[in-house]
Amino acid sequence: MRYLFLLLLIACSPARAQQVTPNFTTGSMTQTIVTTQVIEEVVETERFGGAVTVWNGDNVKAVDANGADCAITATSAVFEIVDEDLPWELEVIVRAAGVVETVDADRTITTNSTTNTLSVFSQ
Repeated sequence: MRYLFLLLLIACSPARAQQVTPNFTTGSMTQTIVTTQVIEEVVETERFGGAVTVWNGDNVKAVDANGADCAITATSAVFEIVDEDLPWELEVIVRAAGVVETVDADRTITTNSTTNTLSVFSQ
């Protein structure tokens, strides 16, 4: 019974911590963080347009097979010079509906970052 009583006394006694005194008075810590971010970007653009049939000219006219004035969209349209003694110019633009322009752009963006941290402490 004596041993049981001693065991109870030892088990129920409060725990005591030993005091620790640091061996330094001041100190510092330096931290460096280096990061790299790479962004790869691909941009593909398609521009669409409608059908275009245009003609411009000086001293010319569109005529049909019978020689009568007609629109450029007529399948039998031909161009005649109005006055052969004068200079003439003819520009015909025909474009089907669909993709007018395609632009492809590939980009790589690299960002480098460095963060330095200095912590100073004392007692």
